[in-house]
Amino acid sequence: MSAAREEIRVRRLQEEDWREWRALRLTALAEAPYAFSSSLEDWVGPGDREERWRSRFKSIPFNAIAILAATQAGMVGATAPSNGESELLSMWVAPAARGMGVGNALITAVADWARNHGAATLALSVRAANAHAIALYRRHGFLDAGPSPSGIDALPEIRMSKSLI
Repeated sequence: MSAAREEIRVRRLQEEDWREWRALRLTALAEAPYAFSSSLEDWVGPGDREERWRSRFKSIPFNAIAILAATQAGMVGATAPSNGESELLSMWVAPAARGMGVGNALITAVADWARNHGAATLALSVRAANAHAIALYRRHGFLDAGPSPSGIDALPEIRMSKSLI
């Protein structure tokens, strides 16, 4: 069976899964540095500490990975709803899994989780130059909401959001 026909499974991680999140996050930062506000250098060396990785699960309540053909194929996170809005964070799809529905599965998992936890809106920030990600988000009903206040470096980000109700 081809990978495109394989079931995509999205698995929510817990704090004890921090090593799994760490491995995938470091891979994502190395493979797609253009896509994230954080850099690989921010998370390796002195920043690569178990307590730091575990703390993510305390501050970001939804962290999940996608598995395609028995291989970790992507990741995503989301903030707890605040004022009716949850934020999609840290989304990445492995190059070999792009175009196979992994991004769709991750976005759907986040939207379902956020809606079930009381969010009326799902928002995100994305690099303005990341045309593939922006197209994916638009296919899922996200609309442009202006520049992102979270752009912390010279690479501009845009804010996108969608209604969950």
